[in-house]
Amino acid sequence: MLLTTAIDYTNGAPHIGHAYEKVLADVLARYIRLRGDECYFLTGVDQHGQKVQQTAEKEGVHPATFATKKTKLFLNLWKKLGVDYDGWAATTDDRHKACVQKILSDLKDKGQLYKKAYSGFYSVRQEQFLTDRDRNDAGEFGPEWGEVVEIEEENWYFRLSDHAAWLKDYVTTREDSVIPSFRRNELLGAVERAGEQDLCISRPKERLRWGIEIPFDPEFVTYVWFDALINYISFAGYLADEGSELPEFNKLWPSDGSTTPLHIIGKDILVPAHGIYWLCMLHAMGFPDEQLPRLLVHGWWNIRGEKMSKSLGNVVDPDELADRFGPDAVRYYLARDIVTGKDSDFDPERFLMLYNQELANELGNLCNRALNMTARFCGGTVTTTHEPESQDLELRQSLEATTAAYREAMDRFDPAAALKAINGHVKQCNAYTDRNEPWVLAKDETKKARLETVLYHMVESLAHLTVLLSPVLPEPAGRLAYQLRKEDLLDLKLSGLAWGLVEDGHTTGKPKPVFPRIVIDEEA
Repeated sequence: MLLTTAIDYTNGAPHIGHAYEKVLADVLARYIRLRGDECYFLTGVDQHGQKVQQTAEKEGVHPATFATKKTKLFLNLWKKLGVDYDGWAATTDDRHKACVQKILSDLKDKGQLYKKAYSGFYSVRQEQFLTDRDRNDAGEFGPEWGEVVEIEEENWYFRLSDHAAWLKDYVTTREDSVIPSFRRNELLGAVERAGEQDLCISRPKERLRWGIEIPFDPEFVTYVWFDALINYISFAGYLADEGSELPEFNKLWPSDGSTTPLHIIGKDILVPAHGIYWLCMLHAMGFPDEQLPRLLVHGWWNIRGEKMSKSLGNVVDPDELADRFGPDAVRYYLARDIVTGKDSDFDPERFLMLYNQELANELGNLCNRALNMTARFCGGTVTTTHEPESQDLELRQSLEATTAAYREAMDRFDPAAALKAINGHVKQCNAYTDRNEPWVLAKDETKKARLETVLYHMVESLAHLTVLLSPVLPEPAGRLAYQLRKEDLLDLKLSGLAWGLVEDGHTTGKPKPVFPRIVIDEEA
């Protein structure tokens, strides 16, 4: 499967929204592999466009220099957060430029592009032309458009309107075209407008030089949204020259639709960019319906119900967050406290509470108890041969139900629900431990078999939880596997998760805190 994210615009530093999308994609890519399927994870940066050129000019540097500087911020953050992508897209890459220009020439030959003069209003912030339907109830262009200027110029246009009827039928009939379903309904509501006007896909060089040159008209560069959307196929090997070192496109994006690509984007760029422009572009290129990607649309992280913005001064810096609390805490919170597709409020207190309670206290406590008591009372050796009692079988049933709930949640792209399922079994394990009191059993030699059975069930549960947790927290999962002396757990697939991962006579290691509690210095 090909899994891609929106590519991040390099006119500023990454914020928590960027981090959430890439962590979500990384979690899902790791889960897809855990499920036993292949996954190629592609992400990157969008380096062209008017905003990049303008910001670079303000700083007195060339746009390429500015874009490279900002790109490093994203690369460094993904490394820090453990975002392990397979392919990196950068729109200044010559291979991407060549692909864009081939597509432009092909669409022109098909009669899908034409040139005309236009007079109207233009949003500098959104880098798009506006119509009267973009005005608010007061007849004005709202603040969401930023600076709006009146422009009269000639440009190249894509016959978007030719594909409007097809788009409406496609989104209506294909239920998984947009996930979750309420986002698909939003797109359907906007599709009606797709047939009203065509898409301007160029900018004259006299106004903007920072872009990919139109191959058949060198006085123009390609509109950033047309250029950027092509990254999903250009860096997957579409129309790539031999020796390009790009993947084989037909393997990542098979024409029969046997493995449908998954594209992860924010709700703000569903309409019109990905839900209308991109799908119509692919249709015009000749992609059949069954080959078109599914769009997984996520919500925003807000602060007290308001969208984060620099002007409001409420932007959360994920880089600083990871430096202060650790990347594992950031990954866990981003995966745990937002339902995919919906908005959520970033809450620093809840951030700390979830980490300290669910990881440091509950899972950390289970790990410490299971390994410490196995080492202390059984010399580190696990015995699996005793007959289980009813409460042991209940714990096994809890683990089986947890694994099923985890898989169901992850298959519908909801890591938050999957983590809740994991935490539910951790609580069951700790309650099981409290009821059986192995520290008391250890004092009675006649209860040795019962002691060994209880500790075995704790260690076995921990082994399963290590595997389930690995897509969200790969580094801690590795440390848990090491302490269990079961590094082979990280090579397991979901199909191999069955009771009996820990064999009779296995020797566990010594526990060390995998999730150290975060303590805030109130005087800091």
